[in-house]
Amino acid sequence: MQQDPQFSRIDWVASGCRLLKGIAAEFARTQPFAGLTIGTAIHLEPKTAALLLTLKAGGARIVATGNLNSTQPATAAFLADNGIAIIGEQTRNAGAHHGFIDALLDEKPDLLLDNGGDLFARFLERPYDGLIGGTEETTSGRTRLAPLRERLARPIIVINDSPIKQFAENRHGVGQSLFESFLRFTNRSTNGKRVLVFGYGACGKGTAACFRQGYSAVSVVDIDPVTTLEAHLDGFSTPHRADAIRAADVIITVTGHPGIVTAADLPLLKDGVILMNGGHFPHEIDRAGLIANPAVASVASSPEDGIETIVLADGRRIHLLAAGHMANLAGPRPLGNSIEAMDLGFAMQARCLERVAGRTLGADACLVPVPADIDRAVAGAFLDLNR
Repeated sequence: MQQDPQFSRIDWVASGCRLLKGIAAEFARTQPFAGLTIGTAIHLEPKTAALLLTLKAGGARIVATGNLNSTQPATAAFLADNGIAIIGEQTRNAGAHHGFIDALLDEKPDLLLDNGGDLFARFLERPYDGLIGGTEETTSGRTRLAPLRERLARPIIVINDSPIKQFAENRHGVGQSLFESFLRFTNRSTNGKRVLVFGYGACGKGTAACFRQGYSAVSVVDIDPVTTLEAHLDGFSTPHRADAIRAADVIITVTGHPGIVTAADLPLLKDGVILMNGGHFPHEIDRAGLIANPAVASVASSPEDGIETIVLADGRRIHLLAAGHMANLAGPRPLGNSIEAMDLGFAMQARCLERVAGRTLGADACLVPVPADIDRAVAGAFLDLNR
């Protein structure tokens, strides 16, 4: 029998992105991005490769860089071999990352596909002629860009404001991948663990549900009493913040806001507690503040496992995963959200960029949700493939 050629992880992911495969075939005929450059700062991992090659099939020149700590070298090399201009490399250094953003904007892309607002925010500091608009992937990015709406004054569609993105990628995709990531990092059981989830948006809902399905005792803390009531009625414990921290074996942040767990919480943290962040930016858990606190006696790290152990003077140990970076795209063998969830989300990215490239949207479409007709078309296409 003849030996089959090597089947890579990128091949495996591409085979599961059936929506993107169909859109790429259509774009190859319609060429919606002919003559345009698309610049993107997004996690460079195999599912992103499927999206970028779909856009390239539509005639785009693609210039891509990653987000902090999430660029996977094998994916970057694959994209470069397939005609995508790659800027930079994997880094946790914010200064280096900002340099990559500047180098990308030097290419003066016509469309920006942003993830966290890095590109659009920097564009305002060094504007150039010809930017049509683009998309923003995340809630964190929308929050960051909202005060800048009048200055941006061009169509920017927020993918995260689609109901499909909320339930498919955020609730199911993020929830499942953070649960998987906890197991991958720690090799610890979730059974009987007291798990505290900070934030009960879509990502928090999915995370809380997945850990409950893993036989954990899950509590939720959210600053909004209405959201906290929803968590309560969904069957989760909703203690006051300090009580929740004291009891927790595992603390997971999925809020999109900085300073959720800080050095001020050190007196409350249980010996052996595990801290994990699922938010886009590595600022929900204040790693620098925790380590710099006088109560810290030493810090030990296991780079192979992506775990840091902060030892306090009183002997308590606090374990931090991935240095506070997004855990499902960090550490050993980072996989991110499921292929199906990202295929849905990236299908919306492709369709929204197609809409912006068509120049039918004006400045009043700055930071708006995915148009309802795109939501319906993507949902219908997914159902047709899976019925």
